[in-house]
Amino acid sequence: MSGDRAPAAERALGDLTAAIAVAEAIVAGISADQWDAPTPCTGVDVRALVDHLVAGNLHFAALVRGTPRPDRDADLLGTEPRGPAEPAEPPEPAEPPEPAEPAEAFRSAAAALTAALSAALGTPGMLDRTYPLPFGEVPGLGLIEIRLIEHLGHGWDLARATGQPAAFPDDLAERGLAVARRQLENRQSTFGAQVEVSADAPAIDRLAGFLGRAV
Repeated sequence: MSGDRAPAAERALGDLTAAIAVAEAIVAGISADQWDAPTPCTGVDVRALVDHLVAGNLHFAALVRGTPRPDRDADLLGTEPRGPAEPAEPPEPAEPPEPAEPAEAFRSAAAALTAALSAALGTPGMLDRTYPLPFGEVPGLGLIEIRLIEHLGHGWDLARATGQPAAFPDDLAERGLAVARRQLENRQSTFGAQVEVSADAPAIDRLAGFLGRAV
């Protein structure tokens, strides 16, 4: 690792791990009748948003490891979010196994991401190189920060959609908001216009407003 970026990357990874833990609890708290509920992300339901987080975590883990990246169009959550309502017929022996159920798929993908990032931070050059993403080359620290904002922002989305508290610690969300402001200084059309939120609102709500969510 290089210079002052190493401690910053380690702090960012700690924040990401903390954000994942809260998001994981939110995903685990989704009830069987909520998977097709709408979220604050226009046109995206709860199931699709969890799948988006799982796919992103697996994609970034593969990117850091230098291994083939998963198909972003693949269904990573299985066909039944919480198990079938009626007993399912056993699959033919030649059929591949179904993807893991959503909460386990989220836990597994998140663990793969944090393991890949932890290993990479111990590898010389991780913070010196850049990694290709659809919107351009991103440095190692930037990869961690992107996943941090994803879990904070979409964790809030999932909590709001399913009636759960977005229980992200205020200091964690405050640091995430600072990262988001830096990353999105030149806002692109993929993000909604910033929504004004009271200055004394919880930091996670202010982050959601900054990302264009109606709080």
